[in-house]
Amino acid sequence: MSKQYKAGGEVDAWCTKCLLMLNHRIIAIGPDGVPAKVECQTCDGVHNYRAHAPGTKPAATAGTRTRAAATSSAPKTTGRSRASAAAREEAESKAAALNLRQWESSVAGHHPSDFRAYGIREVFTANELMRHSKFGDGVVVEVIDRQKIRVLFRDEPRVLAHGIT
Repeated sequence: MSKQYKAGGEVDAWCTKCLLMLNHRIIAIGPDGVPAKVECQTCDGVHNYRAHAPGTKPAATAGTRTRAAATSSAPKTTGRSRASAAAREEAESKAAALNLRQWESSVAGHHPSDFRAYGIREVFTANELMRHSKFGDGVVVEVIDRQKIRVLFRDEPRVLAHGIT
């Protein structure tokens, strides 16, 4: 099943300014249903959507199917698909509630001065408390590699760049 993109949603994309695969907000959707313009959540740069880094092989995405294939094989809406959509929404709601509980337990009891301001040049470690200007307070749950971290914020976890010189 292909991913449904919508304006205001989020997608991983190649940032032309940060030169990394990062989380982006979708600004515009093209006629094929694939993001056309995106805004980097890290540097606030706005650019065309790029599903992969230059010089790398693209992963199979919703935008790789042809328009004919997308229209001829589109599933018909049935009671069963509506029920599965409702189940999916319920699962997403439960995941959001679990995320909120984890975030609350991670930041509970900490003084505001315990949070370090996020900056793309700063280097963070696991379990470190962070204050992001756009996303608020968070806790680093994973150091993915030397330039990426996964941070749990109140609304959802996000991948951010760090240690960029």
